[in-house]
Amino acid sequence: MIRIFQYTQEFHDIWDDFIDRSKSPMFMFHRNFMEYHADRFTDFSLLFYDDDKLVALLPASVQDGVLCSHGGLTYGGFFTAPETKQHHINDCVDALITYLHDRKIHEFIYKSVPYIYHLIPAEEYLWPLLQHGANLWRSDVASVIDLENPQKMSKGRKAQIARARRENVSVAESEDFENFIRLENQVLWQHHQTKAVHTAAELVLLKSRFPENIRLWTAMHGGQMIAGALVFIYSNCVHTQYLAANETARQIGGLDLLIKHLIDYFQGKKKWFDFGISTEQNGTVFNTGLCAQKESFGARSVAYNFYRLEL
Repeated sequence: MIRIFQYTQEFHDIWDDFIDRSKSPMFMFHRNFMEYHADRFTDFSLLFYDDDKLVALLPASVQDGVLCSHGGLTYGGFFTAPETKQHHINDCVDALITYLHDRKIHEFIYKSVPYIYHLIPAEEYLWPLLQHGANLWRSDVASVIDLENPQKMSKGRKAQIARARRENVSVAESEDFENFIRLENQVLWQHHQTKAVHTAAELVLLKSRFPENIRLWTAMHGGQMIAGALVFIYSNCVHTQYLAANETARQIGGLDLLIKHLIDYFQGKKKWFDFGISTEQNGTVFNTGLCAQKESFGARSVAYNFYRLEL
């Protein structure tokens, strides 16, 4: 018998503890991360109990009768314990459908966590969702390096790395989030007329909460920051949350050297190096040049899949 509880503050420690021991222990689903932008999203996170045993969590937000897992995060979906089995999630999805019907929620957007973030197989969600009529609604193309079996870098990429070394570009870890976000926003505005999701103040706050998981590296040239990489670090995966490079960095290979430094640093420590997606406009447009740049470092494709269920 599955019982569903909507998250409230009294579940805070239970939630975080379950995330840490789940099949996909990801710090971005700790409440102190999820709630940094609580003013922008209406939280509707759920806990699923099989009698008295917690078997799954569903980070989620709701807007205009649509439940999304989660509106403020890249992906979400069910988080399950190592002992959680297929029949548990079958029952959880059945209970969830009834629960949402009763609350006049008419649509469910499920952002699946890519398999590279699972420590053990954790795709129990897919079969029951499909049985209830869910469809693949969106698929983004992410570029990922298998750090245990990396593909070769292109000759052009190696040449840029060599040039950056000749130009005395230096790479080091940094705490200068203000100048990094300024650089990131300059690049985003120049090429896409947009800006970073996070402010410098938000990154400083999140860094203070998760100092081992959120780290910044920068490339310097002539005393100036010319490139930077903000990385999110998980149990078996590193994700480049932001990459930024100005015109100087592009000309002399500053970002290339920075990425090479990160690949070398995490090789032997992590399994996957995730550059993130190269699709735009809700997954409908493929950015050929961006993907090719990532592939030139030896990355290959992994799908970020979203499913849509009309209730």
